[in-house]
Amino acid sequence: MLQKFRWLVWPVVIGLVAGLTLLALRQPAFDSNADAPGYAHAFENAAPAVVNIYTSKIVREEQSPLYDDPILKHFFRRGNPAEREKVERSLGSGVIVSNEGYLLTNNHVIRGADEILVLLQDGRQSIARLIGSDVETDLAVLKIDLPGLRPISIGSTERVRVGDIVLAIGNPYGFGQSMSQGIVSAKGRYGLGLSQYENFIQTDAAINPGNSGGALVNQRGELLGINTAIYTKSGGSMGIGLAIPADLALRTMGDIIEYGRAVRGWLGLEVKALDQQSNGVVVSAVMPDGPAAHAGLRVGDIIYAINQTAVGDGHAGMNEIAVTRPGDKITLSVGRSGKRGEVQVVAGIRPTPLAN
Repeated sequence: MLQKFRWLVWPVVIGLVAGLTLLALRQPAFDSNADAPGYAHAFENAAPAVVNIYTSKIVREEQSPLYDDPILKHFFRRGNPAEREKVERSLGSGVIVSNEGYLLTNNHVIRGADEILVLLQDGRQSIARLIGSDVETDLAVLKIDLPGLRPISIGSTERVRVGDIVLAIGNPYGFGQSMSQGIVSAKGRYGLGLSQYENFIQTDAAINPGNSGGALVNQRGELLGINTAIYTKSGGSMGIGLAIPADLALRTMGDIIEYGRAVRGWLGLEVKALDQQSNGVVVSAVMPDGPAAHAGLRVGDIIYAINQTAVGDGHAGMNEIAVTRPGDKITLSVGRSGKRGEVQVVAGIRPTPLAN
């Protein structure tokens, strides 16, 4: 059975109107459930930092070959229909993470947009500037210039456990800001073909189209992840949602703000996984003059661990390298000719980063 993962961007038809209407609703003055158990406190802490994102882009229709015919050109000289333009709109979510107005969202939410409109929980709106994006993690950084912003508090993704209660906040189907509740179903999901670096938090909290870029928070309303995709056969939630861990998202954001792109360590080698019963990867290529070549690595070497973290089938090792910086010393556990030892490699700068 083929798996089907889906981004959570939703085409806008009446979403903006619905979002504005729902955001305008007021809470009742008397709360009869003030002492009842629930997640209202988490929502109150996190919701002001979760925004609705509306994007638009101009799409130019390609000219039909028929319009190259001189006879047709004569009849259709007035108002060439081949030059028509249309505006495509879609929506997603985002999270305010600083008082300066920096927001995190998914790259696929804003990719190709000519205009990005951000709508806050309090009803204010602002045109956002794209600071930069990283296709390898599917993250993007936006900036808005509004006073009195309430950035989200950051939780510890390292302390997240399978079974912990989590809450997903976003703008599903353009209905306006909504929250759903679930648990952490799994950690470290990868190999899904959604992005180059995958280390997703999996949750069964209901996540639907329009939630992309929204917040996954704990019971205190602290950010644990950026909601990104769902597994679905119907187009809606089936209890398998995926979020990018907050620590990875924030590190990527910091790089984009400071350097204009994500900065990651690079070893200059290619690897292939061993058989499923074995832990480790075999070196299939070594780049000339790269860090691995300078450290003496060869084709055929087997790498078992990176900085004492088992590489598994290679994805764990890729993620371990991704969090290093150029100049960092990396310890590889390497096997060669039946012998095993450690090799020190100084991470370099990738010569040609993938274009965003």
